[in-house]
Amino acid sequence: MRLKIMAQPILRFVFTIIAAVGIAILWFFSFQNAVWADDKPKRVVAIGGSVTEIIYALGEQDRLIARDATSVFPKQATELPSVGYIRRLSPEGVLSVDPDLIIALDGAGPPEAVDVLNSAGISLRTIPEVYNKKGIIAKIESVGDALGASDKAKAIIASVEKDFDQLAKTTARLNTKKRVLFVLSAASGKILSSGTNTAANAIIELAGGENIITAFEGYKALSDEAIITAAPDVILMMDRGGNHAIDDEALLKHPAVALTPAARTKSIVRMDGLYLLGFGPRTARAALELSEALYAQETQ
Repeated sequence: MRLKIMAQPILRFVFTIIAAVGIAILWFFSFQNAVWADDKPKRVVAIGGSVTEIIYALGEQDRLIARDATSVFPKQATELPSVGYIRRLSPEGVLSVDPDLIIALDGAGPPEAVDVLNSAGISLRTIPEVYNKKGIIAKIESVGDALGASDKAKAIIASVEKDFDQLAKTTARLNTKKRVLFVLSAASGKILSSGTNTAANAIIELAGGENIITAFEGYKALSDEAIITAAPDVILMMDRGGNHAIDDEALLKHPAVALTPAARTKSIVRMDGLYLLGFGPRTARAALELSEALYAQETQ
């Protein structure tokens, strides 16, 4: 009987120790889970308009501390400090905001600036830029992965795919292709246009049009003869200001442009630059809007 009485305090003590150890173990793993769950970059710099747009679409904008000059959508993004133009970055400017993650579109530079950022030990995630549906989806996936928001990215991708389905149905009904000349700028009377392997070429094709400049890749100045020979039905431009701006009347009076079918019908389409060429979550809708503008007379 006495042994049983003495054993009770010992058992209580043992149970107390076990319980304390169990609580400690639970606390430890709870703490670790909290740390791991919170182990995400909190000071993010976005370089590339579509990158910034995707971050806002993901609802992760609270982590953004700076952006580049092309990041102008949504409007709230313009309230963030700018670290310069995507292809003319200053590493000192980027480092001055003390980021723990930089998400940049492929092509950000110059290369020596990127080398400095890499050598600074800051995580730099490069996002591939491919001008098609798969490229947009890959871009959203990459940004979502970089931010630890892959589940949110899946929801955006589902919406983007639905928009592309609608675009495909619309363009499938077109019987002819409008011949489109994309004009990047017309400074000093020189028409700078888009060839192949560009965002402009891709968006024209997505909209069911035909980019009439195929003799070169990238953007180059056209001769008057090339413009007249190309004979565009429609001229497509970004809605922009500054040194590259030219109003419709002045463009239609250009000696070469004035001799094109587009000038005779005064067919000029202008769209916001990032919306038109950004190749982000809104691109399918932009292509649909462009298609409607190109073929407006046929659908009336």
